[in-house]
Amino acid sequence: MSNSSNFRQAIREAQNQSIIGPNVIPNALPYLGGGLILTAVGTYGGLGVISSRPDIFMPTFWVAMIAEIVLFFVARGVAAKGNNSVALPLLALYSVLSGYTLSGLVFIALSTSGVGIQGVGIAALGCGVTFIVGRNIGSNLSDEDGLALAQTIRLGMIALIVVLVGQLLFSVFGVYTPSWLEIGISGLGVALFAGAAVVDFYILPRTYDDEQYLPAALSMYLTYINLFVFILRLLIALNGRD
Repeated sequence: MSNSSNFRQAIREAQNQSIIGPNVIPNALPYLGGGLILTAVGTYGGLGVISSRPDIFMPTFWVAMIAEIVLFFVARGVAAKGNNSVALPLLALYSVLSGYTLSGLVFIALSTSGVGIQGVGIAALGCGVTFIVGRNIGSNLSDEDGLALAQTIRLGMIALIVVLVGQLLFSVFGVYTPSWLEIGISGLGVALFAGAAVVDFYILPRTYDDEQYLPAALSMYLTYINLFVFILRLLIALNGRD
């Protein structure tokens, strides 16, 4: 659901749509778990590069970022066509690259007083708790409530993108980003992706059939990776940077 380029389409398809994939989420969970494990491997590798060869981290970061963006669109398109044998290795590589690009933020968290490894653990735990709560709530939403929440989250995502672009422009032009703005952006991101986790369990069974587990897994993966990122950003913003 959080791959927002398809967000409006997913809502439209879910309107007045009965469940077509009652088992799509259980089928997707092993691939979601595998993707998160590969992301952790990529993050560990990135931290190793930062520690041993900090001079090459940023050049490799940008290469990984560009490759990650390209792989996302290619893998999503292949998965949507049901070509799982081709999509799976592409998504596996995407997960590793995602972890590598995430390692910079994790390094900052580990270096920030008051965050450290316990903060990374809190962010991961927060994603796990959100998954449990979101599945319970989202699976039991009525059509009216599910669509209303989905529309609200969509509008919030648009607002989040706008403020993130603004923050990026601030940094590009050397304008200092106030700590309260970073806290507000991070808090908004946490709230939106927690809501997106709920919406996933409502929309996905109405959008994908049981054999379309890879697109469903990718959607959930993006939700929880983004939730992890924004929880970590919030913890860093609240504790300040050394």
